[in-house]
Parts: sequence; C-alpha cells; structure tokens
Amino acid sequence: MPVLQRLKTTYILWHGYYKVFPKSVRHSLGQRIDTLFIEIIEAIVAASFLARTEKLPFVRRAIQKLDTVKMLLLILWEVEGLTNKRYTALSLPLDEIGKMLGGWNGQLTKQN
Repeated sequence: MPVLQRLKTTYILWHGYYKVFPKSVRHSLGQRIDTLFIEIIEAIVAASFLARTEKLPFVRRAIQKLDTVKMLLLILWEVEGLTNKRYTALSLPLDEIGKMLGGWNGQLTKQN
C-alpha cells in the first residue's frame, strides 16, 4: 500500500529527529507528534483490512490526525525546535500523504 509505505518512511525520518530533541521539546510537542504518527499508521492499517463500506471513518480519522501533525510540526518549527531543512524534509512527504489520503477518501465517498 503506497500511502502506508510513504508514511513509514516519513515516520522513520521523524523518529531520527525526535531522538535528538532537547528534553523540553521531546517530552511535549515531540511526544504528541510521535503518538499521532503511530495513530495514523494504526488507522491506515485498520482501513486496509476492512470491507469497503467500513473504511471511510478510519481514512477520515487518519486525515484529521495528519492535519494535526502538520500543525504541530509548524508550531515546533516556529519555536525553533526544528530547522528549516528538517521541517521541509517532513512537510513535503506529509503533504503527499495528505493528497493520497484525500484521494482515498474521495474514492470511498463516491463508492458508498
């Protein structure tokens, strides 16, 4: 599943950054972002195994959590917890994942 593979790659990149954050950022925004990443992965995996008619709530949940991750990353960047380069390295694939999930959501909406 391409969206899951892209998300896994982005999470691995995030995890590398997360491990070296200062404690003040790691135990607040960093921990919440990490948890959201895992929840997005869980929602996508669950949706991939469900019947077509049951997938939509899980895809929508993944989209909502992804939007939250993007906002929290922006805040993390604004408080100088992430460099410009690292923020960009995370934001670009997250935007692609958002488009993929949006397409999946649209397809499911049309089919249901």
